[in-house]
Amino acid sequence: MANRIKEKYMAGKRYFDYPMLFLVIFLICFGLVMVYSTSSYKSVMTYGNSYHWVLRQLGAIGVGAFLMILCCLLDYRLLKHRALANASIIGSFVLLLLVLAVGAAKKGSVRWIAIGSVQFQPSEFCKILIVIYMANKLSENAHKLKTLGDHLKILGPTLPVIGLVAYQNLSTGLVMCAMVGIMTFVVSPRTKELVMTAVGFVGLIVVYLMTANSYRNERFQIWLHPETHKKGFQTMQALYAIGSGGIFGKGLGQSMQKMGFIPESHNDMIFSIICEELGLFGAVCLILVFIALVWRMLLIAMNINDLFGSLIVIGIMVHIAMQVFVNIAVVTNTIPPTGIPLPFISYGGTSMAVIMIEMGMVLSISRKIHLG
Repeated sequence: MANRIKEKYMAGKRYFDYPMLFLVIFLICFGLVMVYSTSSYKSVMTYGNSYHWVLRQLGAIGVGAFLMILCCLLDYRLLKHRALANASIIGSFVLLLLVLAVGAAKKGSVRWIAIGSVQFQPSEFCKILIVIYMANKLSENAHKLKTLGDHLKILGPTLPVIGLVAYQNLSTGLVMCAMVGIMTFVVSPRTKELVMTAVGFVGLIVVYLMTANSYRNERFQIWLHPETHKKGFQTMQALYAIGSGGIFGKGLGQSMQKMGFIPESHNDMIFSIICEELGLFGAVCLILVFIALVWRMLLIAMNINDLFGSLIVIGIMVHIAMQVFVNIAVVTNTIPPTGIPLPFISYGGTSMAVIMIEMGMVLSISRKIHLG
C-alpha cells in the first residue's frame, strides 16, 4: 500500500538538479575568492585598493545570477523554433562582423565591443547562439541525416561563424568546433565518417601550427622550448608556481608568483596560482568538482525525454569540459599556449555571465525530467 502511494506521488513529481546547483554556487564562490587572492596585490599597486577586480567580477556575477534565475524559471522549449534557429546563426554572424568593424582593441587583439564604459566579448555569446541553432536543426532533422549533403545543410551556416571566431581567437573557435561536432555526432548515424573527419581536422590544425609563419607558430615554439624561448617567461613562471605549491600548497593568499611574475594571473593563468596556494590536493579537488558538474549535465541529457533539450545540455557540457581541459593543459604546458578562461574561476565579466546563462538553461531543462 505504501509503495503504491509513493509511486502515485512520484509519478506527477518533477525533478530539479539541486546537486548541480550546489556545484555551480560552489564554483562561483571559489572563483570569487581566487580572483581576490590573485588580483589583490596588483590591484593595490595599480588602484590603491585590493578590491578593484573582485568588485568588477562580483558585478558580473550579480548580472549573471539574475539571468541564470530567469533562464531557469522560463520554459526552455520557448527556444525551439525554426525562426529562432535562423535568427541565432544570423545574429552570431552580425555580432562578429561588428567586432571587425567597430571592435575595441585590448592587449593587441580586437575581440570586444565597447558601449560606453562597458565592454563585452561577442564570441562568448555566440557559443549560446550556436548551441540553440544546432539543437533546433538537429532535433528537427535527426531522421534526415543520411548523407554528407544532409550534414552540410545543417553544418554549413556554422562555418562562417566559427571561421570569424577562429580568426579573432583560434582556441575559442576550436571549442565551438568541438561543440558543433559532438552535438552532430550524438544524432548522426554516420559516426565513422565523423570520427575520420575530426581526426583529419585535428591533423590539419597541428600542421598549420607547425608551419604557419605567424604568431601561432611562435606559440608552438614556446610550447616546445619555454625555458629558452624569449617569450617563454609566463609559461616557466606558471610551472614554477605549480611546482612550488607541493602537495598542500603555501596557503591561500601566500603566492609569490602573482606578484608580477605571472602577468594577469587572475585571468587565464589562475590555475597555476591555485596550485601554488592550495597545492596538488586543491587542484585535484577543483578538477573533481568540474568532473562532477559535467557528470550532472550528462545525467540530465540522458534523462530528459526531449532530443532538443538533450542537445542543448550536451552543447553546454562540451563547452565547459573543453574550456576546463584546454585551460589546464595550457597552464601545465601540455599544449601550446593560448588564451582561454577557466570557467567560473578566471576573471572576466562576459565569460561569467554567459556561463551562468548556460547553467540556467540546463537547470530549466532538468525541471522537465519526470520522476517515476
